Amino acid sequence: MSVIEIKVDKSAFKDRRRRGRGIGSGRGGLSGRGSKGQKARSGGNIKPRFEGGQMPLYRRTPKRGFRSLDKKVFNILNISALGIFEEGSTVGVEQLVLKGLINANKYPVKLLGNGDLKVKGLTVNVHAASKQSIEKLEKSGGKIAIIEV
Repeated sequence: MSVIEIKVDKSAFKDRRRRGRGIGSGRGGLSGRGSKGQKARSGGNIKPRFEGGQMPLYRRTPKRGFRSLDKKVFNILNISALGIFEEGSTVGVEQLVLKGLINANKYPVKLLGNGDLKVKGLTVNVHAASKQSIEKLEKSGGKIAIIEV
């Protein structure tokens, strides 16, 4: 048997309903639209959010807050997380991604001063850092290099 010999079963395809073709067809008269009203007219479609002239829900609910278009989004990294690196090593964004400390290289990295740093002499290359994190890093004999965004 080849592809050419395959026959299509006619019963597999259902004919579409032909409305408005006379009373004898069973779908004539008002053609399944009911009688009168906006939905019975041609082009009488109603938008999904339309509530019949009532004040719509999306306009009734209070709007709160403000979303700045200029907001800077950072990958946050606490200084306590740097304890997994060896003493005297250089830590960059690539190393942070490899160790799983930040999700991706999509956003700039900001170092925060939460926790204690037990590793000595780290050189950290990040995009931003808090004052407290810089103090703690320098206290443990490390250096910080700010990368330009």
